[in-house]
Amino acid sequence: MTLLIFGFRNNAGVMFCPYQQTEDGIEMQFATNHLGHFLLTKLLLDKMKQTAKDTGIEGRIINLSSIAHVYTYEEGIRFDNINDEDGYSDKKAYGQSKLANILHTNELSRRLQAEGVNITANSVHPGVIMTPLMRHSSLLMNFLKMFTFFAWKNIPQGAATTCYVALHPSLKGVTGKYFRDCNECQPSTHASNELLGRKLWDFSNKMINSLSKA
Repeated sequence: MTLLIFGFRNNAGVMFCPYQQTEDGIEMQFATNHLGHFLLTKLLLDKMKQTAKDTGIEGRIINLSSIAHVYTYEEGIRFDNINDEDGYSDKKAYGQSKLANILHTNELSRRLQAEGVNITANSVHPGVIMTPLMRHSSLLMNFLKMFTFFAWKNIPQGAATTCYVALHPSLKGVTGKYFRDCNECQPSTHASNELLGRKLWDFSNKMINSLSKA
């Protein structure tokens, strides 16, 4: 069976970094891991829709999330103080950004389905991989690796789930799902909250629109 697809992957950029803001004044992990992906997707989406319509080929969008999405702030997303240093936790802020990846994916999928567009959107947890992404917590990660070495993946193993979701014929038309170890999994309660996803979508749109006017 030959499956023709096209698409792109949004990957994380920073993890567990000390509190800092981007040049635009946005908390670094939220801006890098979610908002940048949200904006890139928005900029490419019309072209993807047109390509899917003109060619009949399925488009696939993949957001790299993490199992860390379960460890976030109590409210899930700190909409009222997203950029505040007060109460900032490097671990929870990372979890917040990874939760945002799943919420973004699910809401995007819902909108694409409502339009009847031949594009799917899914999120994945690639696994625990020792890469420079963990440079802000290298001592902690090396310590944990001593006791959990069997659970760590090399880079090809870490890429497996992403490649599976991007390329496997059995996932044709499958959208709005969260995958781990090449299997569909149930994300956290926050990640499954449709209202939270719609709120994040509107919140993210307002943020990027305000930046474009600045």
